[in-house]
Amino acid sequence: MSSTKSRVAVGFIVVGVLTVVFGTVLTFVGPLIIDDQIVKNTVIDPNNELTYTMWKDVPVPFYMSVYFYNVLNPMEILKGEKPMVEQRGPYVYRKRIQKDNITFHENFTVSYREYRSYYFEPSMSVGTESDVVTIPNMLVLGAAVMMENLPYAVRLMISATFKTFKEGPFLTKTVGELMWGYDSGLVDFLNKYLPGMLPSSGKFGLFAEFNNSNTGLFNIFTGKDNIRNVHKVDSWNGLTELSYWRTPQCNKINGTAGQMWPPFMTKETTLPFYSPDACRSLELVYQRPGVMKGIPLYRYVAPKTMFANGTDYEPNEGFCPCRQSGLLNVSSCRQNSPVFISHPHFFNADPVLLDYVHGLSPNEEEHGLFIDIHPQTGVPLNVSIRLQLNLYMKKVSGITETGKISEVIMPMLWFEESGYIDGPILTTFHTNLVILPAVMEFMQYGFIAMGLATIIIASLLHRRFRKPREDVWISTVLHNPGATDKELVNGSHDPAEKKGDMGKSEK
Repeated sequence: MSSTKSRVAVGFIVVGVLTVVFGTVLTFVGPLIIDDQIVKNTVIDPNNELTYTMWKDVPVPFYMSVYFYNVLNPMEILKGEKPMVEQRGPYVYRKRIQKDNITFHENFTVSYREYRSYYFEPSMSVGTESDVVTIPNMLVLGAAVMMENLPYAVRLMISATFKTFKEGPFLTKTVGELMWGYDSGLVDFLNKYLPGMLPSSGKFGLFAEFNNSNTGLFNIFTGKDNIRNVHKVDSWNGLTELSYWRTPQCNKINGTAGQMWPPFMTKETTLPFYSPDACRSLELVYQRPGVMKGIPLYRYVAPKTMFANGTDYEPNEGFCPCRQSGLLNVSSCRQNSPVFISHPHFFNADPVLLDYVHGLSPNEEEHGLFIDIHPQTGVPLNVSIRLQLNLYMKKVSGITETGKISEVIMPMLWFEESGYIDGPILTTFHTNLVILPAVMEFMQYGFIAMGLATIIIASLLHRRFRKPREDVWISTVLHNPGATDKELVNGSHDPAEKKGDMGKSEK
């Protein structure tokens, strides 16, 4: 009986060993299976229902919040005093993004145009599009800087033209008019006699060219041949490099189109992307890890060198002519208009810029841009891109509308484009990328633990079942030194019994 139990215990030991081996193999094979599934699901392919839909239509809520800098002392500015501004807003617009003309190519790329449209959200806004604000008139003060090197007589004619069309140095308009366009005799005149001078041929508005428009023809890699290239830009509008800037490095089109990135990111990975609106490639850097509703993430932010001038950061020399660090001169791609991009409230910029304007107070929480991204898949979970539009203003002799304006980089507005994954998409994402890998990991170590427990328990039982037989054998040896091997094995040697047997045989 004990012999049978002992053999059963040995069988359980074998099962335990096999279970440990299986769990150990799973610890190596499991991550490979998960990585293989990530690769299959992050390739740009219509068969990947979840990620392809996220890429094609961006089904998550996306919003643009606009804050205007309302000028409080326009007359004093014309006398050379420091500008005073107050922030108004946000005026929030729901942004709808949809890709069209999607064409897959044999070289593992896909081309498309991305269309965007904006819809005002009164419930999320502080104010309405009927609110009236005062900002610098780009048509007058911007044109004045552009024309300052023309002959004096020409500048006098330009000033007379402004007066003819009743265009002053500052505009007081509704938010809706400033955003999407307003009627202007000067704009009609310029579009008729100087076509191409303005960014749009219709009404003049700060965002008129963005609404119901596309960002150009992108051609990006699908990742089918190499997942490390997925979403990276192959060309934009047929170009592999730009011509806006002064060096080949600055003219490079680097990174993705700014919506997704290749999977398997590390803390050393950066987030490069090309922005048609900024006319250049930008790059974010790792800041810290985090968690969003149970999903692990990496937060990426803009480095201080992003808008640094060529003196403070030599690689940016190609983006010059530069002014203070923290400003990007985009005049070369904006009809030479003296327009600069920065972070809101001149965050991360040269502090001297704050000395020229009253009413600014930068801080990272409100004015720093960031992208929270799931490192294993390269899918953004939470995005907040914040940028500020500034106008370079100064007195230009011959153009009386400029008065005695002191030279200043004048903030006009800043905006935030934000969105985050939520609802059913977040649930699916959490299930596939958090729960399933956790279950896989639990199974790996569960099998190892169960196998080790089986080996230990079975070994103890095996030892217990063998112990009675060992005790009998030892006892027999001690009390019956003359026992045969067979008798020791059977444990049946008895000298008295053996002597009785011998007496019987003699009779």
